[in-house]
Amino acid sequence: MNKKKGLLFVVSGPSGAGKGTVLCRVLDGDSNLRYSVSVTTRQPREGEVDGVNYFFKTKAEYDLMLENDAFLETQKVYDNYYGTPKAYVEDLRNQGYDVMLEIDIKGARQVIENVEDAILVFLTPPSIDVLRSRLVGRATESEEQLKIRTDSSIAELKEISGYHYVVVNDDIDICANDILEIIHAERRRVVNNGDFIENLLRGDK
Repeated sequence: MNKKKGLLFVVSGPSGAGKGTVLCRVLDGDSNLRYSVSVTTRQPREGEVDGVNYFFKTKAEYDLMLENDAFLETQKVYDNYYGTPKAYVEDLRNQGYDVMLEIDIKGARQVIENVEDAILVFLTPPSIDVLRSRLVGRATESEEQLKIRTDSSIAELKEISGYHYVVVNDDIDICANDILEIIHAERRRVVNNGDFIENLLRGDK
C-alpha cells in the first residue's frame, strides 16, 4: 500500500450526464480508488446495507454530527438529510486511498471550502439536445417534472467554469478512461509528491 496520503476527487454533473454508470467503470478500473459512502436520515430501501450503500442515521444522530462539524458537505433533499462524513473520507485518504465523491454542485462548493486540495471534475453530456433526450428516455416523470429537471440541468451546466476538469460522456468507456487519465495525472503532479521528492533529494532508499 502506498503510504502517501490519497487524493480527493469530486464528480458532479446534471441529471442525464450518466454519472452513476461511468463512475462504476472508473472504480472497476482502479484498485486504489474508493467511493465515499454518504450519511443519510432516510430509511433503508430493500437490499441496501448500512455502511455500504449509506450510513443510515436517525435525525437526532445526524443533528449531533452537524453540531460536531462532522461533514464535508451536507444538504436536505425533500424531507431527508444527506452528508459526506469527514472522518470516513480522511481515514481512507490517510490509508493511501484516493477517494471519489459523486455530489451535486452545491455539495462540491462546500467540499472545496473544507478541502482546498479537492479536485473537481464536471461530467456533461455532449449537448443540451442529448441531455434532453436522455431525460425523456427515462420515461419516469410527468411533462412538468421533466421540464423542471431539464431547466435545472441546463442551469447546472453554467457552473462548469468552477471546476478543474470537464469530461464529456458521449461514450461510457471513453468517458471512464478520460476520468482515469485525470486521476493518474493528478497522482503524478509535483505538488502531490512532496514526500517522495524530499526523500529522493535526501538520497533515502
